[in-house]
Amino acid sequence: MIDLNDIMIFAAAARLLGMPKTTVSRRIAALERELGVRLLQRTTRSLNLTASGRLYYEESSQALRTIEGANLRLAEARAEPAGTIRISAPVGFGGHFLQDAIFEFLSTYPKTSVELRLTDDRLNLVESGIDLAFRTGVLEDSTLIARKLGSTHRLLCASPDYLARCSTPDVPEDLARHDCVIAGQSAQAQWLLEGPHGQETIAVSGRFAANEMQAVMAAAIAGYGTAQLPHGVADACIKDGRLRRVLDGYTTPTGGLHVVYPSSRHLPPLVKAFIELAVRRLNAITGNSDDYVIVSR
Repeated sequence: MIDLNDIMIFAAAARLLGMPKTTVSRRIAALERELGVRLLQRTTRSLNLTASGRLYYEESSQALRTIEGANLRLAEARAEPAGTIRISAPVGFGGHFLQDAIFEFLSTYPKTSVELRLTDDRLNLVESGIDLAFRTGVLEDSTLIARKLGSTHRLLCASPDYLARCSTPDVPEDLARHDCVIAGQSAQAQWLLEGPHGQETIAVSGRFAANEMQAVMAAAIAGYGTAQLPHGVADACIKDGRLRRVLDGYTTPTGGLHVVYPSSRHLPPLVKAFIELAVRRLNAITGNSDDYVIVSR
């Protein structure tokens, strides 16, 4: 029977194993006898691969890489996740679903810790040292590995005080005559809404804009206009009476919810474990994570 160690020695000989030359030569000679072919052409000054040796080297190297990969994946699967995982997420998302997922993760894996950075800005993951991030909408950075977890949308909301002072919009076109709280850098925006008649684009403006969702929500509650708010955040504010839904038949178009991580970085066991936990939680809530509607930026 061919000794796998002999194959490994042959495949790695060019990388200088640190073994005595006589040992390497003896093991390769034993492999040649088992195979019945000459792998190396030997002279007093050099060693060169024969045609059979080159073919065998290419095939065996590929097979050994497959075995090494399998060994690594098995070791990772058996290893208990440990260490610190750094996560980035939009503000509204972090306070809703993600918080419970993190607490379950910490309870399940006592050797781990989590550093959560909530921001509505899209960070450069490598420069910021982020292991994984939750993103909504269209993914623009093609250098990231992405896994879709579900779907997202936002609701239109305003405070009871604002609606009492300025009336309630009846159709999307009415928003052009109302103050709107803008999630962005400018106090003017184009809102794309989806309703009974398909998608409509409405030009809106207001007295307040912010690129951070908590500030947008606070401004809407304070009565500064109608805002687009994450589904989960909006529901909570509507239930406690701080906000009322505007234009019930309209939402923003449904977008994707993804978890992303740098493609250049090997995925550590604890990052993989957190992603799988997040997927399981979504499936437990809905039975199908791709149908889950969760808060969005």
